[in-house]
Amino acid sequence: MIAIIDYHMSNLFSVRNALEYLGIDSEITSDVTKIMTAKGAILPGVGAFAEAMKHLKSLDLIQPIKDFVDSGKPFMGICLGLQLLLSESEEFGYTDGLGIVEGKVEKFENHENIRIVPHVGWNSVQKKNKMKRDIGIDPLSEVESGEYFYFVHSYYVKPVNEGDICTTTRYSSLEFCSSILMGNLFASQFHPEKSGEIGLKILKNFFRKREV
Repeated sequence: MIAIIDYHMSNLFSVRNALEYLGIDSEITSDVTKIMTAKGAILPGVGAFAEAMKHLKSLDLIQPIKDFVDSGKPFMGICLGLQLLLSESEEFGYTDGLGIVEGKVEKFENHENIRIVPHVGWNSVQKKNKMKRDIGIDPLSEVESGEYFYFVHSYYVKPVNEGDICTTTRYSSLEFCSSILMGNLFASQFHPEKSGEIGLKILKNFFRKREV
Protein backbone atom coordinates (compact mmCIF):
# COMPACT_ATOMS: atom_id res chain seq x y z
CA MET A 1 0.00 0.00 0.00
CA ILE A 2 1.20 3.49 -0.89
CA ALA A 3 0.27 6.23 1.59
CA ILE A 4 -0.83 9.49 -0.03
CA ILE A 5 -0.20 11.95 2.76
CA ASP A 6 -3.24 14.12 3.50
CA TYR A 7 -2.43 17.45 5.12
CA HIS A 8 -5.73 19.05 4.20
CA MET A 9 -4.69 21.14 1.22
CA SER A 10 -3.35 18.81 -1.42
CA ASN A 11 -4.32 17.61 -4.85
CA LEU A 12 -4.94 14.08 -3.58
CA PHE A 13 -7.47 12.40 -5.79
CA SER A 14 -5.67 12.75 -9.12
CA VAL A 15 -2.67 11.01 -7.53
CA ARG A 16 -4.87 8.22 -6.17
CA ASN A 17 -6.60 7.83 -9.53
CA ALA A 18 -3.27 7.54 -11.33
CA LEU A 19 -2.08 4.81 -8.94
CA GLU A 20 -5.41 3.02 -9.25
CA TYR A 21 -5.06 3.09 -13.04
CA LEU A 22 -1.65 1.43 -12.64
CA GLY A 23 -3.07 -1.22 -10.31
CA ILE A 24 -1.13 0.08 -7.30
CA ASP A 25 -2.99 0.05 -3.97
CA SER A 26 -3.01 3.38 -2.15
CA GLU A 27 -4.76 5.18 0.66
CA ILE A 28 -5.22 8.89 1.36
CA THR A 29 -4.37 9.31 5.03
CA SER A 30 -2.96 11.55 7.72
CA ASP A 31 -2.74 8.66 10.20
CA VAL A 32 0.89 8.32 11.28
CA THR A 33 0.67 4.57 11.87
CA LYS A 34 -0.72 3.94 8.39
CA ILE A 35 1.91 6.17 6.82
CA MET A 36 4.81 4.56 8.65
CA THR A 37 3.67 1.01 7.85
CA ALA A 38 3.07 1.76 4.15
CA LYS A 39 5.44 0.34 1.56
CA GLY A 40 5.85 3.79 -0.01
CA ALA A 41 4.54 7.32 0.41
CA ILE A 42 3.68 10.36 -1.67
CA LEU A 43 3.59 13.96 -0.47
CA PRO A 44 1.49 15.80 -3.07
CA GLY A 45 0.66 19.47 -2.85
CA VAL A 46 -1.12 22.49 -4.20
CA GLY A 47 -1.20 25.79 -2.31
CA ALA A 48 0.95 28.05 -0.16
CA PHE A 49 4.17 26.86 1.48
CA ALA A 50 3.65 28.48 4.90
CA GLU A 51 0.09 27.22 5.22
CA ALA A 52 1.20 23.73 4.24
CA MET A 53 3.89 23.71 6.94
CA LYS A 54 1.31 24.84 9.51
CA HIS A 55 -0.93 21.95 8.54
CA LEU A 56 1.91 19.44 8.69
CA LYS A 57 2.83 20.71 12.15
CA SER A 58 -0.76 20.67 13.46
CA LEU A 59 -1.19 17.10 12.23
CA ASP A 60 2.15 16.02 13.79
CA LEU A 61 3.40 14.84 10.40
CA ILE A 62 6.76 16.60 10.21
CA GLN A 63 8.86 14.05 12.10
CA PRO A 64 7.02 11.03 10.63
CA ILE A 65 7.80 12.28 7.11
CA LYS A 66 11.47 12.65 8.02
CA ASP A 67 11.47 9.19 9.62
CA PHE A 68 9.81 7.68 6.55
CA VAL A 69 12.46 9.11 4.25
CA ASP A 70 15.16 7.82 6.60
CA SER A 71 13.59 4.34 6.51
CA GLY A 72 14.77 3.80 2.94
CA LYS A 73 11.30 3.10 1.57
CA PRO A 74 10.31 4.93 -1.64
CA PHE A 75 9.11 8.47 -1.02
CA MET A 76 7.84 10.84 -3.72
CA GLY A 77 7.08 14.56 -3.51
CA ILE A 78 4.96 16.29 -6.15
CA CYS A 79 4.83 20.06 -6.84
CA LEU A 80 4.40 21.74 -3.43
CA GLY A 81 5.39 18.35 -2.03
CA LEU A 82 8.82 18.90 -3.58
CA GLN A 83 9.13 22.44 -2.29
CA LEU A 84 8.26 21.45 1.28
CA LEU A 85 11.29 19.15 1.36
CA LEU A 86 13.67 22.12 1.12
CA SER A 87 15.18 24.01 4.05
CA GLU A 88 13.20 27.22 3.56
CA SER A 89 10.93 29.19 1.27
CA GLU A 90 10.69 32.91 0.54
CA GLU A 91 6.97 32.68 -0.23
CA PHE A 92 5.21 35.48 1.72
CA GLY A 93 8.29 35.93 3.87
CA TYR A 94 10.73 33.22 4.90
CA THR A 95 9.31 29.97 6.27
CA ASP A 96 11.26 26.92 7.40
CA GLY A 97 10.60 23.75 5.42
CA LEU A 98 11.16 20.11 6.29
CA GLY A 99 14.91 20.45 5.73
CA ILE A 100 15.25 17.04 4.10
CA VAL A 101 16.86 18.64 1.04
CA GLU A 102 19.31 21.47 1.72
CA GLY A 103 18.34 24.52 -0.26
CA LYS A 104 15.57 27.06 -0.65
CA VAL A 105 12.44 27.85 -2.61
CA GLU A 106 12.59 31.05 -4.65
CA LYS A 107 10.00 32.97 -6.66
CA PHE A 108 10.02 33.43 -10.42
CA GLU A 109 9.27 37.12 -9.92
CA ASN A 110 12.87 37.60 -8.75
CA HIS A 111 13.87 37.27 -12.41
CA GLU A 112 13.08 40.35 -14.48
CA ASN A 113 12.82 38.42 -17.75
CA ILE A 114 9.95 36.28 -16.45
CA ARG A 115 6.78 38.18 -17.25
CA ILE A 116 4.09 35.57 -16.72
CA VAL A 117 3.61 33.96 -13.31
CA PRO A 118 2.57 31.29 -12.51
CA HIS A 119 4.32 28.96 -14.89
CA VAL A 120 1.38 26.89 -16.13
CA GLY A 121 1.19 24.25 -18.82
CA TRP A 122 3.38 21.75 -20.60
CA ASN A 123 7.14 22.17 -20.62
CA SER A 124 10.09 19.92 -21.32
CA VAL A 125 12.66 18.48 -18.95
CA GLN A 126 16.35 17.86 -19.47
CA LYS A 127 18.05 14.99 -17.65
CA LYS A 128 21.13 16.45 -15.98
CA ASN A 129 22.79 13.96 -13.68
CA LYS A 130 23.28 10.25 -13.85
CA MET A 131 20.65 8.65 -11.65
CA LYS A 132 21.78 7.35 -8.29
CA ARG A 133 22.28 3.60 -8.39
CA ASP A 134 21.91 2.99 -4.63
CA ILE A 135 18.11 2.67 -4.89
CA GLY A 136 18.32 0.11 -7.68
CA ILE A 137 15.82 1.91 -9.89
CA ASP A 138 15.76 4.93 -12.14
CA PRO A 139 12.27 6.52 -12.05
CA LEU A 140 13.10 8.33 -15.30
CA SER A 141 14.45 5.26 -17.11
CA GLU A 142 11.75 5.56 -19.78
CA VAL A 143 11.96 9.36 -20.00
CA GLU A 144 14.14 11.02 -22.62
CA SER A 145 15.47 14.55 -22.39
CA GLY A 146 12.97 16.83 -24.08
CA GLU A 147 9.86 14.99 -22.87
CA TYR A 148 7.00 17.26 -21.82
CA PHE A 149 5.27 17.32 -18.41
CA TYR A 150 2.54 19.43 -16.85
CA PHE A 151 3.55 22.29 -14.52
CA VAL A 152 1.65 24.82 -12.41
CA HIS A 153 3.73 26.87 -9.93
CA SER A 154 5.01 30.33 -9.05
CA TYR A 155 8.09 29.21 -7.09
CA TYR A 156 10.95 26.85 -7.84
CA VAL A 157 13.47 24.90 -5.78
CA LYS A 158 17.18 25.66 -5.65
CA PRO A 159 19.05 22.76 -4.00
CA VAL A 160 22.50 23.43 -2.57
CA ASN A 161 23.87 20.15 -3.91
CA GLU A 162 23.60 20.25 -7.69
CA GLY A 163 24.26 16.51 -7.73
CA ASP A 164 20.75 15.96 -6.35
CA ILE A 165 19.20 17.54 -9.45
CA CYS A 166 18.07 14.96 -11.99
CA THR A 167 16.12 17.21 -14.37
CA THR A 168 15.95 20.89 -15.18
CA THR A 169 13.41 22.92 -17.13
CA ARG A 170 13.75 26.27 -18.88
CA TYR A 171 11.18 29.01 -18.30
CA SER A 172 12.01 32.17 -20.20
CA SER A 173 15.74 32.73 -19.53
CA LEU A 174 15.80 30.73 -16.28
CA GLU A 175 16.81 27.07 -16.10
CA PHE A 176 15.42 25.70 -12.85
CA CYS A 177 15.47 22.36 -11.04
CA SER A 178 12.34 20.42 -12.01
CA SER A 179 13.11 17.18 -10.13
CA ILE A 180 15.53 15.74 -7.61
CA LEU A 181 16.67 12.23 -6.73
CA MET A 182 18.32 11.44 -3.41
CA GLY A 183 18.55 7.76 -2.61
CA ASN A 184 15.02 6.52 -2.01
CA LEU A 185 13.54 10.02 -2.45
CA PHE A 186 12.31 11.33 -5.80
CA ALA A 187 10.43 14.62 -6.07
CA SER A 188 9.26 16.65 -9.04
CA GLN A 189 7.97 20.16 -9.63
CA PHE A 190 5.86 18.81 -12.49
CA HIS A 191 2.79 16.63 -11.97
CA PRO A 192 3.45 13.08 -13.21
CA GLU A 193 -0.17 12.16 -12.40
CA LYS A 194 -1.37 14.86 -14.84
CA SER A 195 1.22 14.26 -17.54
CA GLY A 196 -0.33 11.42 -19.49
CA GLU A 197 1.39 8.14 -20.23
CA ILE A 198 4.92 9.48 -19.71
CA GLY A 199 4.03 10.66 -16.21
CA LEU A 200 2.42 7.34 -15.38
CA LYS A 201 5.66 5.60 -16.35
CA ILE A 202 7.48 7.52 -13.61
CA LEU A 203 4.94 6.43 -10.98
CA LYS A 204 5.10 2.84 -12.22
CA ASN A 205 8.90 2.74 -12.25
CA PHE A 206 9.23 4.23 -8.79
CA PHE A 207 6.62 2.11 -7.04
CA ARG A 208 5.47 -0.97 -8.93
CA LYS A 209 8.95 -2.15 -9.92
CA ARG A 210 9.88 -2.22 -6.25
CA GLU A 211 7.12 -4.83 -5.79
CA VAL A 212 5.27 -2.61 -3.34
